Amino acid sequence: MAKVVKFGGSSLASAEQFEKVGSIIRAEEDRRFVVPSAPGKRYKEDTKVTDMLYACYDLAERGKDFKAELAEIKKRYDEIISGLKLNMSLDEEFTEIEKNFKKKAGKDYAASRGEFLNGKVMAEYLGFDFIDSATVIFFKEDGTFDADKTQEVLSAKLSTMKNAVVPGFYGAYADGRVKTFSRGGSDITGSIVAKAIHADVYENWTDVSGFLIADPRIIDKPQKIETITYRELRELAYMGASVLHEDAIFPVRQEGIPINIRNTNDPGNSGTWIVGSTGQKSKYTITGIAGKKGFCSVNIEKDMMNSEVGFGRKVLQAFEENDISFEHLPSGIDTMTVFVHQDEFINKEQKVVSAIQRMAKPDTIDIESDLALIAVVGRGMKSMRGTAARIFSALAHAHINIKMIDQGSSEMNIIIGVANEDFEDAIRAIYNIFVETCL
Repeated sequence: MAKVVKFGGSSLASAEQFEKVGSIIRAEEDRRFVVPSAPGKRYKEDTKVTDMLYACYDLAERGKDFKAELAEIKKRYDEIISGLKLNMSLDEEFTEIEKNFKKKAGKDYAASRGEFLNGKVMAEYLGFDFIDSATVIFFKEDGTFDADKTQEVLSAKLSTMKNAVVPGFYGAYADGRVKTFSRGGSDITGSIVAKAIHADVYENWTDVSGFLIADPRIIDKPQKIETITYRELRELAYMGASVLHEDAIFPVRQEGIPINIRNTNDPGNSGTWIVGSTGQKSKYTITGIAGKKGFCSVNIEKDMMNSEVGFGRKVLQAFEENDISFEHLPSGIDTMTVFVHQDEFINKEQKVVSAIQRMAKPDTIDIESDLALIAVVGRGMKSMRGTAARIFSALAHAHINIKMIDQGSSEMNIIIGVANEDFEDAIRAIYNIFVETCL
């Protein structure tokens, strides 16, 4: 077997955390390839190294002195090296970073150094080979990830090694310029490495013991999800569940590689398994609940709308022309409602309304703001009668008015719209009816 193990910033914030990570890796020989993030916060008021690098480079970009700030970053790494009693120095690497900051090598280069340096320390600590991600992970000139070239080069490189450390978060263009993924992109790197070696498992170690059914900031000690499918995860991640970067799903999904979300501080916990498909039944009817605030609904009414060919296209064209994407599109015989992000829509509101009036000629247009969308997701919903009725009942008992309900044809998720002010109470009501009543 071969496992790829990715460790988040909180797992590598100090020498003490490094030692926990080392114990985890050494506990199984199968954990052969390691993807580290940059050091995260050591305590609540601390600053992540990536944020320190951004701030340091900002000074360099403005032509200001940044030596003190760079020295503080070096101090973070020196403390880890000293705490691990390693015989190594990052002096040369920091001299190179200072030189490239002065040359204004770019924000992506600056941000990537957190993972690069942590990868160096990790490789020394474990006695593994170090691979600079800029030499094996590639981006096209338009900034999109070059999956084919990366697979070819990375797979060939790793096939010659028993163990290696590949820093997360970054790669490079063909000319060598560093390019990063979006924040949290080390998850993606781990997934790419897992695909390249055809791993049996991709373990993603963080500071939580897997996915929770609902946000712990809303629900006190919510239950853990034992097993979740890629499709369920995609739905929940899109609606705000953020344990794993949602783009990390695709490389391993294509290969059928399961992901295991684990807790560095509780390695005995089995965490959450993310799989392509499973015959295992969920403990509860639902798998998870997630949601976001800050939506608008644009309700368009027109008599005989259903018989007018092209009506929907005309309405959506008004949003497209103003560079606004829609979230959901529930409709009736004479009505059509478009849900959009409020912050994208609000400054273009009248332009969109004018375009709809001009192209679709509706009878009325009503706009409602300050709405929230909640996704109730679960593969078990398909075989369970009355799921929507239970949601209606739970929200009615909580005195919450439903603004919209939309169910996909897969019967795996139901989207509910409520007022922003009812968001937390709605999630509590849904969690209680599906989880608390079953405990």
